[in-house]
Amino acid sequence: MVNAVKNLEKLLYAGLIFFLILSFVPQPSAAAPSPEKVYILPIEGAIEPGLAAFVERILREAEENNAAVVLKVNTFGGRVDAATNIRDLIIRMDMPVIAFVSERAWSAGALITMAAPKVAMAPGSSIGAAEPVPMDEKTVSALRAEFESTAERVGRDPQIAAAMVDADIVIEDLVESGKILTLRAGQAVELGVADLLAVTLEEVLEYFDLAGLPIEEKTPNWAEILARWITEPTISSLLLTIGFIGLIYEVTTMDWGVPGTAGLIALVLFFGGHMVAGLAGWETVILFLVGMILLMVEIFVLPGFGIAGALGLIGILASIGMAFGSVLSALTSLSIALVAAVLFIAIFWKRFTRSGAWRKLVLSTREDKELGYRGPKVYTDLVGKQGVSLTPLRPSGTVLVDGDRYDVVSDGGFLGKDVSIIVTKIEGTRVVVRELISEENENS
Repeated sequence: MVNAVKNLEKLLYAGLIFFLILSFVPQPSAAAPSPEKVYILPIEGAIEPGLAAFVERILREAEENNAAVVLKVNTFGGRVDAATNIRDLIIRMDMPVIAFVSERAWSAGALITMAAPKVAMAPGSSIGAAEPVPMDEKTVSALRAEFESTAERVGRDPQIAAAMVDADIVIEDLVESGKILTLRAGQAVELGVADLLAVTLEEVLEYFDLAGLPIEEKTPNWAEILARWITEPTISSLLLTIGFIGLIYEVTTMDWGVPGTAGLIALVLFFGGHMVAGLAGWETVILFLVGMILLMVEIFVLPGFGIAGALGLIGILASIGMAFGSVLSALTSLSIALVAAVLFIAIFWKRFTRSGAWRKLVLSTREDKELGYRGPKVYTDLVGKQGVSLTPLRPSGTVLVDGDRYDVVSDGGFLGKDVSIIVTKIEGTRVVVRELISEENENS
């Protein structure tokens, strides 16, 4: 009985040790499902947040429908923050992702291409030229690390990736100091940056064992097209400029009209596009609306410019900064918009005040003595002086006082011609007289 208990204890210990060993042995991961179709996803034009939103939607749909994805890349680059978002989406994909560079993958486009596990390039295409702007040490270091880690993750040479960003990287017989690396398609294949030199999409699909699968060309929906257009850096700055011009005009005139309405519409488009792109949430819009309400209070309720107006402008600027999702992009676009708005208003005002429209609105005649202007004559010294009427006064007429003719009115009724008068008072330019009655007539 004792031996049986000991044997049972040994078995329990052995089982425990066995399970502990199994817990440390790596288990094979579940294999990704085989692709049932192929999505063609264009990466074209400027890389901006609207494109990132489009890519996120298609990649999510590809995983749900077991579809491989071919990125058709042809871009000069764009915003780094949007490119890093797309890069993160690609490396998290379980389904196959292939980048096919049809013409060029420069700057931010190079990072997106490098993130794809498989890369094909058309003859005559190129990849690289990813030097950031501004080219300060901090920005270069961060982007270089992003390129290096992306290359390492997919088994490519991190030094070649770094040379596309940092001009200080030297690779013998490839790139010298002070130059940014850009590879031709053939060079990219030789150096392992690309896997295949292909002329057509069919060649790419056949090489990666995707030939014969149903193909779906993916395009942005209307909201994503609008978001892409609005979040493009030039358009974003233009919308902000129009918005600022409208707000500056309304604040300076203390009124609300067409410029303010146009500016408000421009800002609504700006925020709407960034919301569709996933950069701005309702908290950003609420902050903007609070800023606008405070500004309206300053304009209509508290004339002048005080705390409400200052807080309103701070809220508006803060909400715009939040909508960009990147401090650098926000500062760049805000600076461009503010400078452009101030310059526009200054130039417009200078030209407008010299135009015919301005002369129709504003009286340009000046009452300068050099131009022959004479102010109205003052007649206060006539009070008490005597004269004679040259015409009948009914009650207005003409009199002669100290040898000068004056247009006057009588303070009573009718006075005939050649009647003695005396000036009794002056009302502006109006001379008032009455008949002069002699002392003899008064006594009688």
